[in-house]
Amino acid sequence: MTPLLEVRGLQTSYGPSQVLFDIDFAVNDREVATLLGRNGMGKTTTIRSILGLTPPKAGTVRFLGERIDHLPPDRIARMGLALVPEGRQIFPNLSVEENLKAFAANRAKANEPWSLDRVYGLFPRLQERRNNMGHQLSGGEQQMLAIGRALMTNPHLLILDEATEGLAPLIREEIWRCLATLREQGQAILVIDKYVKRLVRLAERHTIIERGRVVWEGDSQHLAADEGLWVRYIGV
Repeated sequence: MTPLLEVRGLQTSYGPSQVLFDIDFAVNDREVATLLGRNGMGKTTTIRSILGLTPPKAGTVRFLGERIDHLPPDRIARMGLALVPEGRQIFPNLSVEENLKAFAANRAKANEPWSLDRVYGLFPRLQERRNNMGHQLSGGEQQMLAIGRALMTNPHLLILDEATEGLAPLIREEIWRCLATLREQGQAILVIDKYVKRLVRLAERHTIIERGRVVWEGDSQHLAADEGLWVRYIGV
């Protein structure tokens, strides 16, 4: 089976400083996978390289079987890669509904495309706040909006960078519930987060990055069984 996303030998630099060294991993269709590691170890740079925001200097990135490592970010996004970025980055002076409508795409990737009603069904709180401006939302509501906005593009692959960072425990649980629902619906997801206990229940496969290199990869059963990995590479 051809992976939905395949990263091989990825190398990326910021000026003269190389930060990624031969990163390899893949995400299959309908799969939930993770990138794990401490802050500053290269996870976000990996995502930026996949999306064309920080173009790699070597290696290949394939999506839907096509090389995308030479493409501009807007073209990559139109192919069906959607990012929920660290910090959410919603439009503060647009309403919830306007934020969602701004990202609506008609990509025919599913029998049931994402619509306002479907996003509101996933996040009832957004429907309650649909006329509020982005800057009037709590951090948790902004994260819900950022996820809903990405889903409105009808992505083949949803990427979440620091999915629950800085959120209150109850809101984190709401986000985990949402991601579990998306998994059940067959949405492919790549998650960056630090809550390993939740991720081993949500995802099938995991890749740990340390100082720009892949130091471990495996399934949830093996990661759950070796908590020493969590301490050594993730700091939990």
